[in-house]
Amino acid sequence: MDRSGTPIEFGNEGGVVRDDVRLTAPAAGRNQAAITEVLGRRLGDLAGDVLEVGSGTGQHVVAFARALPRLTWWPTDPDPDHRQSIDAWRGHAGLGNVRPAVSLDAAAADWRLGAPGLPPADRLVAILAINVAHIAPWAVTEGLIRGAGRHLGPGGQLLVYGAFARDGRHIAASNARFDASLRRQNPAWGVRDTADVAALAAEQGLALADVVTMPANNLTLVLTKDGA
Repeated sequence: MDRSGTPIEFGNEGGVVRDDVRLTAPAAGRNQAAITEVLGRRLGDLAGDVLEVGSGTGQHVVAFARALPRLTWWPTDPDPDHRQSIDAWRGHAGLGNVRPAVSLDAAAADWRLGAPGLPPADRLVAILAINVAHIAPWAVTEGLIRGAGRHLGPGGQLLVYGAFARDGRHIAASNARFDASLRRQNPAWGVRDTADVAALAAEQGLALADVVTMPANNLTLVLTKDGA
C-alpha cells in the first residue's frame, strides 16, 4: 500500500517507500472466490493444519482463513518481499488462524516441518499450491508431491490450482499460447500435464481424486493420500 492507503499492485511496486507493505495481484482477486468454493467443499468440515506453498502476496491465505476458521493456515514463500506482504495482510486481517509466513523451498528434500515456527511434520489436513507448478521447474512439482507424501496425514489432500494440459493436449488455445509464453521466459517453466502429475503422485501414495474445472481455463487437481 502506498502512503495514500492504496495497496501496491503486485509486480508493479516500483520501489516506493510504503507504510503498509501489502502487495496485490489482480489474478488473486479474480480467482479467489472460485478457489474458496472448492476449498469449502473439500475442507469445510475439517479442522487441523493446512500448509500453503508459494503464498505470493498473502491475499489468498487471509481469505481462506476467514472462510474456513476451523483450519490453521501456514503460508510459505521463498521470496522475502512476499513474506513481508503476507504478514502485512495477516496483520491487517487480524485473524488468529493464520501463522506468520516462513520460507520453504518445495523442491528441497527436507522441508524441516515440525521445527519451531513450522507446521507439524506428519498430520497435515491439506497442502495447497496456487499458480506454482507452471512458473517453476518441474523439480518443484516433484518436490511438492514428495512433500505431500511425507507430511499429509491419512486422507490428507494436496490441492494444486493452475493451468494444466490433459493427456498431452491443452484444454484451450489460450493455454497453448500461455505455455509458449512461459517457455520463452524460462525453458524450465510451462503448463504441466495432469497425467504426469497423477503418475508422480501414485509413486508417493497419492491418488488423483478429482479434477475440478475452474474459470479462465484453469483446473484444481485434488490428490488424496492413501486413496482416501
